[in-house]
Amino acid sequence: MGFLRRHAAQILGAIRLVNGASALLVPSMSARRLGSDPEASPAPVYPLRMFGVRTVVLGLELLCGDDRTKARSLRVGRFIHASDTVSAALGGIRRQLPAPIAVTLTLISSFNTLLAFLGSSAPPSRLRRTLHLGK
Repeated sequence: MGFLRRHAAQILGAIRLVNGASALLVPSMSARRLGSDPEASPAPVYPLRMFGVRTVVLGLELLCGDDRTKARSLRVGRFIHASDTVSAALGGIRRQLPAPIAVTLTLISSFNTLLAFLGSSAPPSRLRRTLHLGK
């Protein structure tokens, strides 16, 4: 758990950047991974791009932002990723998503929530070192 706590910001930033970039740049591929056929129903493409923009910005905040931005992004990330987790779980429960996809999304979002909590709850001196904010 120590490794995750120390590197939560960087890991979460990288996950956000990769997931956001794929949703933004190749939303049709992301839609297919969610069990949707974007050729038959292109509606998911637009919200995926919006999700992609949000997620890229959040990832860049953690990877390139100043100390205040990174700390805020970790704190806000707790709520963002917790709501993503609940949404994925509800999507599975309500059968709006295929069960294997809902489980995968719930697990990924849960891990992201854990990282946001670990990173934002690190002691200030450790958080500064983790975020490269000084000694």
